[in-house]
Amino acid sequence: MKFTRLISIFMGASLSLQLEYRANFVVNLVETALRLLGSILALSILFGDGKAIAGWSFPEAMVVLGVFTFFDGLMGMLLFPNLSKIAEGVRTGTMDFVLLKPIDAQFLVSFRNIDVLKLPDVLLGVGIIIWALNQTGTSFFQIILGIGLLLLAYGIVYSIIFMLSTTAFWFVRVENVTELFWGVYRAGQFPIQVFPGWVRTVFTFVIPIAFITTVPAQAFTGQLENSSIVWALGLSVGLIALSRWFWRFALRSYTSASS
Repeated sequence: MKFTRLISIFMGASLSLQLEYRANFVVNLVETALRLLGSILALSILFGDGKAIAGWSFPEAMVVLGVFTFFDGLMGMLLFPNLSKIAEGVRTGTMDFVLLKPIDAQFLVSFRNIDVLKLPDVLLGVGIIIWALNQTGTSFFQIILGIGLLLLAYGIVYSIIFMLSTTAFWFVRVENVTELFWGVYRAGQFPIQVFPGWVRTVFTFVIPIAFITTVPAQAFTGQLENSSIVWALGLSVGLIALSRWFWRFALRSYTSASS
C-alpha cells in the first residue's frame, strides 16, 4: 500500500507538470496514430490475400500489434522517463539524493517520473486487442491467461531496459544502448513465426522479444503451449531477480558527489 500511494503521488505530480504543455498531448496522440496506421497498413499488405501466414490470421496478427502498442505505451509512460535519468543522476551526482531517501532506491528510480501523456498509447493498444479478439473469439480463461502473460512480459521488458540503463554506473552515456533495444523491439509488432528460423531463435532466446508480444498474443488467441508458460514465468522471475542483483552490484561502483 505504501508503494501504491507513492505511485499515485508521483502520477499526480507528473500530471500537474505535463498539463502545462497541453499541446504535447495532441502532438503525441497524432504521432502515435500515424505510426499505428503505418503498422496496420503493413499488416494489411502482408495479409492482403486473406490467407493465414505462419498459422496467423489477420485478426490474430492484430492482437500481436495491440500487445506491441500496449508495451510501447508502457515503455514511454513508465520506463524511459525514469530509467533514462539514471545516467544523468550518476553523471551529475544527484543519485546521492535518491540513495539517501528512506525508500527503496530501485523503486524510486523506476517510478518517480510518469509520462501521463503516453497513456493514450496504452489505451490504443488495449483497444486494438479488444477489437481483434472480437473478430477471432476468445474465452474468459484465455483472457485471464493473456493478462497474466502480459504481467510476465512487463517483468521481462522492465528488467532488460533497467539493466541496460544501470550500466550507466560504468559507462555513463548509455542512451544509444536503450535506443538499440527499442530498434530491435519494433520487430515485435509482427508474430515471431513470420521471421526466418535463425531470427526466431535470436528473438526468443537471446533478445526475448517473442515473450513480450507474441506469447501473450498466443495466450489471448488460444495458441499458447504449456511449455511457453513455463518459459515465460521462469524468464520473467529470473530476469527480475537478476536486475535486482545487478542494481545492488552497480551501486558498489558508484562514487557519490560528496566523496
